[in-house]
Amino acid sequence: MEWIINQLRVHPELAIFLTLFAGFWLGKLKIGKFSLGTVTSVLLVGVLVGQLNITVDGPMKAVFFLLFLFAVGYKVGPQFFRGLKKDGLPQVGFAVLMCIVSLVAPWILAKIMGYNIGEAAGLLAGSQTISAVIGVAEDTINQLGISDAQKANYINAIPVAYAVTYIFGTAGSAWLLASIGPKMLGGLEKVKADCRELEAKMGSSEENEPGFSPALRPVVFRAYKITNEWFAKGKTVKELEDYFSRNDKRLFVERVRQNGVVKEENPTLLLQPNDEIVLSGRREFVIGEEDWIGPEVIDAQLLDFPAETLPVMVTQHTFAGENIATIRAQKFMHGVSIRNIKRAGINVPVLSKTVVDSGDILELTGLPHEVETAAKHMGYVDRPTNQTDMIFVGLGILIGGLIGALTIHLGGVPIGLSTSGGALIAGLVFGWLRSKHPTFGGIPEPSLWVLNNVGLNMFIAVVGIAAGPSFVTGFKEVGFSLFIVGALATAIPLICGLLMARYLFKFHPALALGCTAGARTTTAALGAIQDAVESDTPALGYTVTYAVGNTLLIIWGVVIVLLM
Repeated sequence: MEWIINQLRVHPELAIFLTLFAGFWLGKLKIGKFSLGTVTSVLLVGVLVGQLNITVDGPMKAVFFLLFLFAVGYKVGPQFFRGLKKDGLPQVGFAVLMCIVSLVAPWILAKIMGYNIGEAAGLLAGSQTISAVIGVAEDTINQLGISDAQKANYINAIPVAYAVTYIFGTAGSAWLLASIGPKMLGGLEKVKADCRELEAKMGSSEENEPGFSPALRPVVFRAYKITNEWFAKGKTVKELEDYFSRNDKRLFVERVRQNGVVKEENPTLLLQPNDEIVLSGRREFVIGEEDWIGPEVIDAQLLDFPAETLPVMVTQHTFAGENIATIRAQKFMHGVSIRNIKRAGINVPVLSKTVVDSGDILELTGLPHEVETAAKHMGYVDRPTNQTDMIFVGLGILIGGLIGALTIHLGGVPIGLSTSGGALIAGLVFGWLRSKHPTFGGIPEPSLWVLNNVGLNMFIAVVGIAAGPSFVTGFKEVGFSLFIVGALATAIPLICGLLMARYLFKFHPALALGCTAGARTTTAALGAIQDAVESDTPALGYTVTYAVGNTLLIIWGVVIVLLM
């Protein structure tokens, strides 16, 4: 054991990977529905490892933090700028006001309690569950004209306050928004009814092709043998599909077997009794057709054909701003179903009146030639790849860091974005540029996950290890009272947000809940809300406010230091 400890001291990079391994493992453990989460687990493990007095070089921490911030900006950039358009301005205004409350509440509480700069920054980071504040606040503290000893004292206090307040910041936010939130908006049953009404208005009834969660209602291909007398004199493929359309069911004939011969779909092909056909469409429409057409058949030959699912990025020059019903009505969408919509990494309900934004990723499913044709009309085919455009990433962080390094002095106080703030802004701009010109700057989803999660947690691991020796002392100083203060700092902005959403902005209850969760960037709470109201519609209010909240709350890491 002594040899291992000595090796960790000689090779501090191994201590970081030990922290990551143990932190990610601990973060996956659950007691009921509760878990610490990866970031908090990594921080606490880092603190334990830090008790061994391991010294880690600073630049390593900064590099990973800049990668993380660029990835955050890249992911939400399209939605951030989309929110500045006329139809998104109410949600942007709401997010800005809520973010201001999310800053002011911790700041006032910190002043009342007499906390120092580091404790105030940690309170903001933990209570608002915005881990990036740790790094931004640290950068800003290092620019202050104070002694190195004071800087170290403040910086070491940040992770202590963060760890104490983050647990309620996460679990408390989900509980408040999912349990208390609906009661503040008229009661749970009323909110459920309002969500069902919104789904109906947006096309969730059978007449308008409902859009349930794509994971639960995928596009399927099923085969049937024709026995219904409706086909006695023969009906063409087009006549059958038109019949489906008149009955508000979007189904397509993909294959036909006649007299033992399998034929591809043709609008003029005559269908007769005993023919076997393959229908494609969303599962809720295919199930049940055997009672009308005839019995379902399971036939390997008939169903053995390739179906393709292509992710397509919608661009400004294609169908950005159009709703799903308009897109489905296009000729090139024959035989093609929209399986899923992702916006800033969040699944958006596939409803007839859901408006598609530039930068949205639509998953199209159907026969290869049909999907390929539709994809060319829809936008840019964002085919899965394992290559990240590192020229794009490196240039973006370089430009952002240089701009962020610029400072102005007001009354002797240096004010600037810092290199971390610059990297975030660069990510926003470069992410937006990617949505406009998707032929360059690609970062695959797995790579984005690595930049987001490994980048942040590598940074947090180093923070924990560095703060380890002083963590216990700091925890004794702040005590249990900080947990109570953190709970207040979490609850006040959420309650204010719900009240503003209902009475000031007069949002629909589903959007009020989604906007409040988005402005506080609490994805866990969004899932809890959707479970509580039994609807995916709150996600419609999440993405724009999430983009604004993710940006402002990180910048507040600079502001809280200057305010204290």
